[in-house]
Amino acid sequence: MIRVRDAVADDAVAGGFLARRRFLAKLAIWPLAAALPTAAFASSHPGRLKIVLKSAWGSDDPTKAAFPFSHGHALAVAGHDVQIFLLGEAVGLMRRSVAEAVVPVGWPRVADLLGKVAERKIPIFACGTCARARGITESDLGNWGAQFGNPKVFVSLVEWADRIITE
Repeated sequence: MIRVRDAVADDAVAGGFLARRRFLAKLAIWPLAAALPTAAFASSHPGRLKIVLKSAWGSDDPTKAAFPFSHGHALAVAGHDVQIFLLGEAVGLMRRSVAEAVVPVGWPRVADLLGKVAERKIPIFACGTCARARGITESDLGNWGAQFGNPKVFVSLVEWADRIITE
């Protein structure tokens, strides 16, 4: 004769075993995800994205200094809306002589990348406080169609963007 208490205990043991088995079966699927093409992971924002690239890298690291311009151009070519905000040492790249002298490893000169960004009319904002402290003028910004930015501009870019990339 089976008592009710024993039947409940047997169900609990069986339930625990089945719960573990279901969990392990789900866990076993994850290594297979690496084999799936990236298209299997659908974007939550299909189509055109609004992207802000923020950078503080300057001439002291030429490769990192080039990233916001090379990536910004590539994103714009792919059909996304892009805006760039520079601060700190990155604002020095607005001076044409600096941009022409900065040559990243394996990439064109920063001046060439900035030229492509300017051709596509990708907005560039240079922190006004950072720029003035480094002697960057409106004339320097004009080389690339850039303009002075400030914290309010930065906040408006953050609020506008679907994605923010810090480089």
